[in-house]
Amino acid sequence: MTVYEVPQDTSSIGDLRQSERPDPGDPAPGQVLVRLRAASLNYRDLMIAKGTYGRAGLARDTVPLSDGAGEVVAVGDGVTEFAVGDRVAGTFFQPTSGVPSAEEKPLGAPLDGVLQESRLFYEAGLVHAPAGYSFEEAATLPCAAVTAWHALMEAGAPVRPGQTVLALGTGGVSTFALQFAAAAGARVIVTSSSDAKLETVRGLGADLTVNYKETPDWAEAVLDLTDGHGADAIIEVGGVGTLGKSFKAVAKGGKIGLIGVLADADDSPAPYPLMGKGAALHGIFVGDRPMFQAMNRAIEANQIKPVIDRVFPFEEASAAYRYLAEADHTGKVVVSI
Repeated sequence: MTVYEVPQDTSSIGDLRQSERPDPGDPAPGQVLVRLRAASLNYRDLMIAKGTYGRAGLARDTVPLSDGAGEVVAVGDGVTEFAVGDRVAGTFFQPTSGVPSAEEKPLGAPLDGVLQESRLFYEAGLVHAPAGYSFEEAATLPCAAVTAWHALMEAGAPVRPGQTVLALGTGGVSTFALQFAAAAGARVIVTSSSDAKLETVRGLGADLTVNYKETPDWAEAVLDLTDGHGADAIIEVGGVGTLGKSFKAVAKGGKIGLIGVLADADDSPAPYPLMGKGAALHGIFVGDRPMFQAMNRAIEANQIKPVIDRVFPFEEASAAYRYLAEADHTGKVVVSI
């Protein structure tokens, strides 16, 4: 079968290559064979391809991408949750064996990911795709959507109607956070350096927007827009480069979901504003299978559809990487397999 590989010594997204590997074969007990139909990219995938993700690098040539969806074509003995023909998505963290206490590792590094035609999964590494979702839509969920759901609904107190949520940027995590927060009845503020992107997110339900290029002190702008209250929940995808401003913008008793590493800084931000407000900082690294399943129930109940910026054919996966690296997208970039 045809796969893409990131070589062990990769240093650039240009190192991504197409290759051939043996078909996965029949599923063992507890396993499910999935014909993959779509995969989506995350910023993490760019880092892996550039050789900048993690300290140890890749242990071997690795199939990339953590987020994929497809259809079940065979099931092993003992599988009860899935049947041939089911539409499924893989979880970000995959069990490494079929026992309940199995160690879990992320797809795309260190485990082989989903930018390939077929893959074997253990039953506990799959969820049913939301009703009415295409393969491309289902492929956007495992990392970005679950991360946003975790930050808003699972870490600390869940977001409540009438509260204010601040989403930094318009990438996959932030656009999902916008949609989940709006569905929960929260007021949503979104930041971006692009007026065109801010217009787009207003169409998705953002109540207020801030162009951080025109307003560098966006934290002060958030306080002004909320009459000094601040944001009850912040989707912090910038990292240390923006965390200091998030400390300033968070409301008393609020929470910050620390997710990303997009912005660099010379000094670590002082945590004293966070302490004075009794606010909480939560480290968010995607989420588990029960979170994924709860999120899918909310997606179905609220009829939420992901924001897909562009879909590339399988043969143009390298172009999808380059497009994501340009950072001109809103929402998700997807590869159809």
